[in-house]
This record gives sequence, structure tokens and C-alpha cells, in this order.
Amino acid sequence: MNGLADQGMLELGPETLEYRMIGPRPGDAPTLVLLHEGLGCVGMWNDFPDKLAAATGCGVFVYSRAGYGKSSPVKLPRPISYMHDEARESLPRLLERIGFQRGVLVGHSDGASIAAIYAGSHQDHRVRGLVLMAPHFIVEDVSIKSIAEAREAYNNGDLRARLAKWHPNVDVAFRGWNDVWLNNDFRQWDISEELAYIRVPILIVQGEDDQYGTIRQIEIAQEECYCPVDVALLPGVKHNPAREAPEVTLRTVSEFVDRILRRHEQAAFAA
Repeated sequence: MNGLADQGMLELGPETLEYRMIGPRPGDAPTLVLLHEGLGCVGMWNDFPDKLAAATGCGVFVYSRAGYGKSSPVKLPRPISYMHDEARESLPRLLERIGFQRGVLVGHSDGASIAAIYAGSHQDHRVRGLVLMAPHFIVEDVSIKSIAEAREAYNNGDLRARLAKWHPNVDVAFRGWNDVWLNNDFRQWDISEELAYIRVPILIVQGEDDQYGTIRQIEIAQEECYCPVDVALLPGVKHNPAREAPEVTLRTVSEFVDRILRRHEQAAFAA
């Protein structure tokens, strides 16, 4: 896609997706593609994309998946396969549409799971590494407990009002995520098999106090992956490292990105 503006709406088949592009465009430098959490969107990354672009010199592409932010809504209920569908159908079209040439997928929560599914399903040599913040590879009891508490806060607290500031179709955004995770059939969701097919380095950043997942998620990656898996387990941090520990998260992610991109450049130069 030529002439990618700083922000706008991207037509992608039946979907219209909100996006921001910070720094150099995909044809001029590596691109970090940010995939948001289950209730996230472009705006909810705050200034993390801008700081990431400044720290790495890479372009940073941020977008809201269908059903979130200002992107087009989706039909409810979402299928249990919604993260696989995103990784295998929407994300490949998006990368092609923006002219992605080389870079790293940076995902948070649901977005981290989508990035892992993509890398385990596609041998895409443009993707040089994965940054997975608070990823889910299986469904844990702690996940269900916290997601049930989120439903209570949405129905009877102020969560709906807070999310409505970011999501014009707030019920679609919330229920599209919450209803799937609390569906009994979703308890069997497990993407550990995909991890064995990932062929690029991975960085996992997780808070020690993550209310949506335990260190079992990290252990699964270490057990199943044949690729290198770096881990940053952050004390005193819950489910959102980029928001709760922005400095250490930015430094950890930037150092990983610099290292793997430099390694590729050196290998290409040597060849």
C-alpha cells in the first residue's frame, strides 16, 4: 500500500479498520505491527507505539481489529475460533495491504495469541520475531475467574462507561470477547500445538501478578517451542506491562527488537 497516512481507515475486504502509522513506512524500515488485547484498540495503546518507534527507529503500525475502536463491528456471537480466524484470514490480508516487508509482531493478550497462531500457521520470512505480552496459550481457571469479574463490572459497575470512550460499538467489543471466553466449550481452547511450528525468536513479557494468566503460560512456550524464548517476568505488574511498567517494558522490547533485526542484517550482509 503506497502513501500510508499517519492515521485513517483501511478497507480490507468486508472490514474497515482504524489504524495509526508512526515513523518510517514499511518500504523504508522494518515495521512493528501491534496487536491489541481483547478489549483494546488503537487509542488504548496510549503513547507506547510512539515511544517504541523512537526507541527502535522502526515504523510502528497499530490497528483496531474488527469489532473494536472505530473499526467496523462484527456479528455476535463471535465463533470460538475467532483468534484463529483473525490469525489465518484477517492478519495475512492486513500485512499484504500495508506492504509489510520485514519486522516483528508485537501482541498483547488476545493479540499475543493471534501473533503466535499466525507465526505457527504461516512460514512468513518477513516476520523476524514475536513479542508476546501476557499471552494466552491455554485457558486457565484464573482467566475465567477474572473474565467473569469483568462481566460483573461491565453489567453493574463503571466498566461499560469507561470502555465506551474507546469503542463506539461498546457492547460488540465487550461481548465479542467476554461471551466467548465464558462459553464452556472454550475451556478446551489450546494453541500449544501451534507453538511447535514457530521458527523465529520469541520474547514473552508477563507480570508476576497477571490476573488473567499464570507462569504456566510461559512454561508451555518453553516446553513446546523449538525457537529461542526469552522471558521478562515483571514484579508488581498485572496484565498490562506496557501501561503498568512502561519504562522497563519499552526497554526490554526495544532491546529484543534491535538484537533480532541486527542479527538478520548481519546474516544478510555476510551472505
